[in-house]
Amino acid sequence: MNQIKKYSETIFESIKHIDEYGNEYWLARELMVVLEYKRWDKFNNVIDNAKVACEKSDNLIDDHFSQVGKMVEIGSGAKRKQADYELSRYACYLIVQNADPRKENVALGQTYFAVQTRKQEISELEYSKLSEDEKRFYQRKLTKKGNYSLNQAAKNAGVKNFDRFHNFGYKGLYNGETADDIAKRKGLRYREDILDNMGSEELAANLFRITQTESKLKRENIKTESDANKAHYTIGKNIREVIEKNGGTMPENLPTPRKSLKELEKEKRKQEKIEMK
Repeated sequence: MNQIKKYSETIFESIKHIDEYGNEYWLARELMVVLEYKRWDKFNNVIDNAKVACEKSDNLIDDHFSQVGKMVEIGSGAKRKQADYELSRYACYLIVQNADPRKENVALGQTYFAVQTRKQEISELEYSKLSEDEKRFYQRKLTKKGNYSLNQAAKNAGVKNFDRFHNFGYKGLYNGETADDIAKRKGLRYREDILDNMGSEELAANLFRITQTESKLKRENIKTESDANKAHYTIGKNIREVIEKNGGTMPENLPTPRKSLKELEKEKRKQEKIEMK
């Protein structure tokens, strides 16, 4: 049983990719081969069924099935675009659930992605038991993924100046402060990441800004950079008003942690090396 588990982990981990933001994904064409499908049209039907399941679970399809493509040679120097998808772990889970269970690797995939998807989830009770630094790492991971999705939505909305776009969101949430203003107030070095220097409460407020802005861009089908910037500012300002209405601490008044997440990561790696000796 352990050998089967190890084998299933190996075959699915071996085709996993990591993007520049640290997000994992699988390519549908590679997954098709591992799941023993020979024809794209047959496998694409499985993907379509997985998309339906994704939508029925109140998840956004674009968040888990990102359509991509590349040019491939078809002979005599001619090329054509080959459709493909970048799939999240959850998308892979839905695909193997809708694939042919008679295929041995499909059964292995059902076990692998079910277990791994659950490992990535965290309940409210589990979260409450985390230390402040652990909460910071968890929230920072979510903001990284959230910003990646937001950037994709912003790009589709016509945004070209992403620094300016993000500053509109910060201005709304931080009463006019830009990212540089926040960094200076926190006493950070040049180009030091402001999100790495936030406590869990401040990170949570920014995560809410990020996810709600992405939702607004998609829901309202915003298609100009100006409107996207306005939407980001409005969401930031609305969240600020909610915090104030509930008697919360304004984000600019929340304490800056003594150590950045980068410093904590460095200390952790150093300690692990010591323990290995």
